[in-house]
Amino acid sequence: MAVGLRLALTFGLLALSSPVWAAKKVDLDYHVRLLPQSDQAEVRLTLAQGSAVRSLDFDLGDGSQYSDFKADGQWQLTPGKQARGVWRPAADKASLTYRVRISHGRKSDSFDTRMTPTWALMRGDDLVPAAKLDQQDGIELVSRLEFELPTGWKSVETAWPRIGKNKFRVDNVSRLFDRPTGWMLAGHLGSRRTRLGETEVTVASPQGQGMRRMDVLTLLTFVWPQVQAVYPRHPVKLLIVGANDPMWRGSLGAHESIYLNTRLPLVSESGTSALVRELAQVFGRINDQQRSDWISEGFAEYYAIELVRRAGGMSDERYESLQKKLAKDSQKVSTLRGEQVSPAQVSKAVVLLQELDREIRLKTRNKRSLDDVLQGAMHLESVDTKEFVQLAESIIGESSKVLDTELLQ
Repeated sequence: MAVGLRLALTFGLLALSSPVWAAKKVDLDYHVRLLPQSDQAEVRLTLAQGSAVRSLDFDLGDGSQYSDFKADGQWQLTPGKQARGVWRPAADKASLTYRVRISHGRKSDSFDTRMTPTWALMRGDDLVPAAKLDQQDGIELVSRLEFELPTGWKSVETAWPRIGKNKFRVDNVSRLFDRPTGWMLAGHLGSRRTRLGETEVTVASPQGQGMRRMDVLTLLTFVWPQVQAVYPRHPVKLLIVGANDPMWRGSLGAHESIYLNTRLPLVSESGTSALVRELAQVFGRINDQQRSDWISEGFAEYYAIELVRRAGGMSDERYESLQKKLAKDSQKVSTLRGEQVSPAQVSKAVVLLQELDREIRLKTRNKRSLDDVLQGAMHLESVDTKEFVQLAESIIGESSKVLDTELLQ
């Protein structure tokens, strides 16, 4: 590199790192007051300097969850199936306040989220809906979340770092608009905590819900070395929440957090683990697009099996038996493409990924594996089927026979 060019680059870097270019920090505070008597939360967003933000354009879904909007500045609500609300804050200190219904039922008489007189299990994604942020140049919003709990409620847990009794710092480097996403739990709780690698792990549930907190921590401790070996990025904090019926009998990952119905076995009769599958989803964070949902779902199910097997939790006989079940369950599947994939398609995706792993290991003489494909996909902002094939073939060093299949057309 020419000396002149090197000097120019050096001075450029110095200029970028100098205080002149430092963004102006403006506080954005979220205050959440839980109201169990009305099954609602009152949410208040406060900007220390309203003029820093031109507008926040919220996606309110069908609008039925949200009500009682009050704003400093302009508030424009567009109702309908795709309801939107646009806030243009007043110039000085400005607040937007509204109410959101917490309990959300499913068709099967169960709940996705729920509030009772003694606890609430909710998602931050609902408390503060997704929004397009239009802010002034040179501004950095510093976001904090604080809960006001009903009388007698003891504590609150979120996946965000705690900076006070019921207060958390919200900082998502991948988003311009920092909002408090992920699973959250408040009320009369039982909690267990441990540190695994770089991650502070909390397992929490309302008291009397039958959550096997120590079992969860033991299984996580058992597989964690394998998790660390596969996934290059580890969250600072991981929250696992659980509750019994009538909460939905399933499992679901969100931002650095996992929901697990307390009736679910930690390891099923077939040998797979819902907890480890959601862990793979949370750590992988693969954003698939263009009818390629099979990629993230297939990876999660593949590693739910593989991480337990690598940790020594699955015998060869159990693994072979599981292989046969996957093949049988997916024998009628003719395509993996779709916006949402069925359980049979997920089984077929796992079979395909297992074959791809064998092909990679064979053609690279065991120097590479499917782990390399996963890590490559994690570095991409989003991935579709065509990009997945290109990524795998770049790791193999030639075209893939396994991926040359009508399943991916």
